[in-house]
Amino acid sequence: MESNTKSNTKEKERQKRADAKRAGTRTRNWSFLVYPESMPDNWIEIIKEERVPFVVSPLHDCDVLDDNSGELKKAHYHVVITYSSMKSYNQVKELTDSLNAPIPQQCKNLIGSVRYFLHLDNADKYQYSKEDIQAFNGFDLEKCFPITATDRYQALGDMMVFIVKEDIREFSKLSLYAKFNNQEWFKLLCDNSAFFIGQFIKSRRHQSDEERLLERDMVLRELGELE
Repeated sequence: MESNTKSNTKEKERQKRADAKRAGTRTRNWSFLVYPESMPDNWIEIIKEERVPFVVSPLHDCDVLDDNSGELKKAHYHVVITYSSMKSYNQVKELTDSLNAPIPQQCKNLIGSVRYFLHLDNADKYQYSKEDIQAFNGFDLEKCFPITATDRYQALGDMMVFIVKEDIREFSKLSLYAKFNNQEWFKLLCDNSAFFIGQFIKSRRHQSDEERLLERDMVLRELGELE
């Protein structure tokens, strides 16, 4: 009995030290979870009233709690909020309390935290869709998903295939298609790949109709779309 009392006392002291440490933490970026079962219906509006950028993950309803049984974790959202000035734990806790949410956590890696929304760097976890991320109050979502060299080369290859299959002969036509249908292509065309793709389109203008058809058949054959 005495041993249990000492153990409980030590645990309380440890918790007090942890609470004191959190209370003294000040940073601009914070993260927290929100559970649909307990959050108010207007929870997004409540966060908007902070008038600072924030981003909300897709609903995490496929996270596994126990690999052996396949039991799932309670459905939840991840939220990252970025203040323009340092905020203390207690200040942010006022917000999470109003959402009936767990205590906030210091967000030490903004990009890593947002990428975790999708489990991009955790191939063993369920992969959520970027299209289901919601950004508010001017949060710059794209800075969290920079295009890698591998992604760039893949996208350029995809554009070349599209140009041949659709017989694109003007850069403007491809640019407009990208603007309304493929934001990754559009960013590449605006930032650093316009010259390469422009030259590829230009080179096809001088081909004969027969040459363009042969080129299209070659592409379709490589894709397994031509019998």
